[in-house]
Amino acid sequence: AQAPSDLKHRAKHRARMGEAWLTARCVSEFLGTFVLVATVCANGLADDSIWGGVGIGCSLAVMIYALGKVSGAHFNPAVSVACGLAGKCSPKDVFFYIVSQLTGGFLGAMVSMIMYDEKGITLGPGTKPGNLGEQYTWWQACAVEFIYTFMLCFVILNVACSKMHAGRNQFYGLAIGFVIIAAAYGGGNISGACLNPAVSVAIDINSAMITGTSPTGYSIMYVIAELLGAALAAGLFRLVRPEDYTEGDDGSSGYPLSAKLVSEFLGTYMLVLTVGLNVLTKSVAGAFSISASLMCMIYALGTVSGAHFNPAVTVAVVASRRGKCSPEEGAKYIVVQLAAGLLAARTYCLLTGDTFTSLKPAGSDWTQVFIAELIWTAVLAFIVLSVATVQSSLSEYFGLAIGLCVTVGGCAIGGISGGSLNPAVSLGIASSGDLRAVWHFIPYAFIELSAGAMAAGLFYVTQPSEFQTEWMGEDPAAEVEEGAGVLMRDVSGRDDFAPEGPEAAFKAATLGLSKVKEASFDIEERSIQKCTKKSKSLGRCVPCLF
Repeated sequence: AQAPSDLKHRAKHRARMGEAWLTARCVSEFLGTFVLVATVCANGLADDSIWGGVGIGCSLAVMIYALGKVSGAHFNPAVSVACGLAGKCSPKDVFFYIVSQLTGGFLGAMVSMIMYDEKGITLGPGTKPGNLGEQYTWWQACAVEFIYTFMLCFVILNVACSKMHAGRNQFYGLAIGFVIIAAAYGGGNISGACLNPAVSVAIDINSAMITGTSPTGYSIMYVIAELLGAALAAGLFRLVRPEDYTEGDDGSSGYPLSAKLVSEFLGTYMLVLTVGLNVLTKSVAGAFSISASLMCMIYALGTVSGAHFNPAVTVAVVASRRGKCSPEEGAKYIVVQLAAGLLAARTYCLLTGDTFTSLKPAGSDWTQVFIAELIWTAVLAFIVLSVATVQSSLSEYFGLAIGLCVTVGGCAIGGISGGSLNPAVSLGIASSGDLRAVWHFIPYAFIELSAGAMAAGLFYVTQPSEFQTEWMGEDPAAEVEEGAGVLMRDVSGRDDFAPEGPEAAFKAATLGLSKVKEASFDIEERSIQKCTKKSKSLGRCVPCLF
C-alpha cells in the first residue's frame, strides 16, 4: 500500500499537470483565433472579393490541423458553446476557451487594422447587387449568420467530435475550413459571413477604436444569432448521432431511419440554400462555394445516411442493386430531399429579396439543356457510386471528389442549363421563379433522374467486381498460395512450380510481375479475383498487387 504522503504528492502532481494542459489548450485557442481573425480582417481590408473567402477558409483549416490535437481547435466561442451543449467539452473549458478566443480575436483584428494604415471595417449588412446602394436588412444578415454558424458547428461536431469520426480521419480540417468557403461566397454579400462571435466583436470594437466612432451594435445581434445557431447544431447533432448518447453503441450497427431522413434533409437544405444565395447575390465563385457546401455536408453525414442530398444520386444508388439503399428507403429519401429543396428556396428568396426568373436559361434550347444536364448529372452520380459505395471506397477524399463534381459541372454547363444536376435544386429554382415557368421542373427532373439510372448502368459495366457474389474460401491464405502458383505456372511454363507458404507466393508473384501483367488468364475462373476476406499474411490477395 502507498503511504498517504505518496498519494498526496501524486494528487498534487496530477493537479499541476491538469493546470499545465489547460494553459496549453488556452494558448492554443488564443493563437488559432488570433491567426483566423487577423486573416479575416486582412482580407477584408485588402478588399479581395475573389480569393478572400478561400484565404480565410484555408487559415482555419491549417490552424485546425496544427492545434486540433492540443485543444480541439475551436477558435470560435460559438463552437465552444456547441461542444459544451453537446457534452463534448466541460463548462470550465468552455469558459476559459471563450476568454482566450475573444482575447486572441481582439489582438488579431488590431494588428491587421494597424497594418493596413489604421483602416476599419464596417460590420453589418452588405449592399444588394445592382440596386444602387440598397442594403440588406438587419434580420437578413442575422439569419445568414444563424444558418451558416449552425452549419459550421454542426460539421465540427460530426467530423471532429462524434464517436464515429473523432480521431479516426484526416479530412476534419478540410471539411471545417471549407464551410467558410461555402458561407463566404454564399452569404458573405449579405452579412459578411463572420460565423464567429470573436470575429464579430473584434471587428466592431477595433473599427470603432481606430476610426473614433461608436460601435455599430451589429456585433451584439450577430453574437446572438451565432450562439443560437450553435445551440441548434448541438440539438440536431443529438438526433443524427444517437450512438454518442447511448452506452456501448459505436454506430456500427447502423442508424435509425429518422436519423437518416434528418441527415438527408439537412444536407439537401444547405446545398440548395447555398446554390440560391450564390446565384442571387451574384457571387464571384458560385460553383466553388456550392461544391464546398456539398463536400462539407458529405463529410459530416456520409456515415449516417450515405449523404445523397440529391434524388438523382438516390436513384443511381438504388438502381445499382447492391443493397446500399432499398427502394422503399430511397423513395423516402427523395421525398425529404424535395421538401428540403422547397424550404431552402423559400429561405434564399427571403434572405435576398429576389427570385429566379426561370429554371431554364433564356438563351438555351431544350436540346442543349438535355445534353448538358444528362451528361454532368450522370458524371456526379457515377462518381458517387465509384468512390463512396464500392467495397474499397475512398476513406479520406470521397467528399472532395464528389464535391468537385459540382465545380466541374457548374463551370462547364452553368451558362447552358444552369448546372442544376439535382432535382431538389431544380424544384427549388422552378418554384421560386415565374409561376408560368414552373413546369420546367418536370423535364429537368426527368433528365436528371434518367442520368442517375444511366450512371448505375455505366457503373455496372465498368466495375463488374462490385457485383460478384463469390467469396474466397475458408482459408484465404491457402487460396492466395494456390493462386500465385497458378499464375506463375502460366507465366513460366513450369508445371512443378509450387511456392511454399503465402510469403513465398508473394515474393514469387512480385518477381514475375512484369510477365504476369502480360499473361492472359481468367482471374475470375480461378476464384481469386475477390479479396473480401484478406490473407493475414499478405494483407490482400495476389491479383490486387497488380
